[in-house]
Amino acid sequence: MIVPPSLVPPPSGALKIPHANTTIERQSQSIYFSLIVPTYNEARNVEQIVRVLTGLLDHALPNDYELIIVDDDSPDLTWEIAQQMMVDFPNLRVMRRQAERGLSTAVIRGWQAARGEVLGVIDGDLQHPPEVLLKLLQAIKNGADLAVASRHIEGGGTSDWGFIRRFLSRGAQLLGLVILPSVVGRVSDPMSGYFMVRRSAIADCLMSPLGYKILLEVIGRGQVGRVTEVGYVFQERQEGESKVTWRQYIEYLMHLGKLRSRGRISRLREKFQLGRFLRFGLVGFSGVFIDMAAFYLLSDPTMLAWNLTRSKIIASELAIINNFLWNDLWTFGDISRAQHGNRTRFKRFIKFNVICLMGLILNVLILNLLFNVFGINRYVANLIAIVLVTFWNFWINLKLSWRVTDVRRK
Repeated sequence: MIVPPSLVPPPSGALKIPHANTTIERQSQSIYFSLIVPTYNEARNVEQIVRVLTGLLDHALPNDYELIIVDDDSPDLTWEIAQQMMVDFPNLRVMRRQAERGLSTAVIRGWQAARGEVLGVIDGDLQHPPEVLLKLLQAIKNGADLAVASRHIEGGGTSDWGFIRRFLSRGAQLLGLVILPSVVGRVSDPMSGYFMVRRSAIADCLMSPLGYKILLEVIGRGQVGRVTEVGYVFQERQEGESKVTWRQYIEYLMHLGKLRSRGRISRLREKFQLGRFLRFGLVGFSGVFIDMAAFYLLSDPTMLAWNLTRSKIIASELAIINNFLWNDLWTFGDISRAQHGNRTRFKRFIKFNVICLMGLILNVLILNLLFNVFGINRYVANLIAIVLVTFWNFWINLKLSWRVTDVRRK
């Protein structure tokens, strides 16, 4: 009977990634890439994921990688199945955690035991297409400190998400931009759990993850310079049950607040794009004239004499169309030209409409607050509301409709 190799002992203590040359032992056994696969009750998937990943990495990085299964003592004995496979897969290592729980800490403990110069993570349920690993590796070899698989850039998407799940995902990103823009704004998919990072970018940084996703922690506490995103299509689970719950979204928001309150964000500060903002303001100013002219033609008794509500809705939408076309051509033209096709343009237009509607609601709330609560003159209050909402519309459109992230896309 063949005795399988020993399990990797789980690290303990502070959640801090050591440098590659911290010990002589690690230095003498260093490799290029370490990929962590956190698992819990993945007995039906673990054999396939190991075979697929080793097949890809044996070809891309022969004898220069390791695959580490980090299992949280699964009742279905995922760790035991993986341990038996170590006999046939020499690059496979397995860790069984019994004293800790949680996906984020599982990834960090795996990274602590890893020997690679580049550290990665992929889900163990086959919802992350393994072949995207090769594109992420190439992005790192091309100079990126962080390579992220994204559902929200060209080539990305979700296979069969319902409206509610899509709404929650986008809503979480929007709140992230408001709460912690200098971290969330660096990537288009801040809740991605599929990425790789240079060890040097996060070495000796004390991690304090919360919830299932640790990408925010890596960006917020690490010294991450260049970021590259690669599009991928999120697949539906083939075996086992989904672990997506409301709790994930709540923990995501708590994590944002935790990072924000401690101020432990990247030292790279986003530059406010003044020139682009001025162009956005001028386009918005032109929209005022479109709105007023259309409203006059539709509602004035000497013209079409339509009712006020219908006239205002049509006039506002004409102004929005005007503003979108000019912003797409001029304000964000450098970005829109890189996003080809009528489909992507239509998606930008829909987002722009929704954001403008949100801005209108925000405008009304601010106006009422300043006028009814603080007693500010109605016209001064309206002007203040317009200015604040202009900043809001610009910032959210910058990050969602015309996505600007500090990345080099592949």
